[in-house]
Amino acid sequence: MIKYIFQYLLASALLLFSTFAAWYEGSEIRDNPWEWKYSAFFSKMFNGEITNSADISQLDHFIYAAKFSPIYPTFIIVSLSYILILSLYLLLKRYKRSLIVLLFSFGILYLLLGGIVADSPTIGGKYFMSVFIAIGILNFIMSFLFYLKFRRNGKVVSSSLLN
Repeated sequence: MIKYIFQYLLASALLLFSTFAAWYEGSEIRDNPWEWKYSAFFSKMFNGEITNSADISQLDHFIYAAKFSPIYPTFIIVSLSYILILSLYLLLKRYKRSLIVLLFSFGILYLLLGGIVADSPTIGGKYFMSVFIAIGILNFIMSFLFYLKFRRNGKVVSSSLLN
């Protein structure tokens, strides 16, 4: 149990640090009014027209960082994905089939997300495409390895989700 707590703490620390770093890097949007039209999605949704930097939403900092400084937003995605997968494993380790199906489903979801951002002309779009595809492939590999492990051991327990 200690090893899982340590993993949660490490992933949460990375998530917290990356969130603050991405928010800080994304604050550069306030100095680039020509980018408000393309990167201030939440500000337009909440405030309508953007006339000065005070109208920029804090959420738009993350969009700008993801587009032009994608290192820390990438760490956010990786740490959130790790926390999600670790939680799924701990919750469903007795329900092997459900775990395998969910990991496979997340693999499909991440590949779809990679395909959605594939056409992005920014450096962030290229980073996120690679990260989403890599996480999707890792989910496929994990689901396949769990399938082989549980099939070999003969310990596949049916779950209420599939039956």
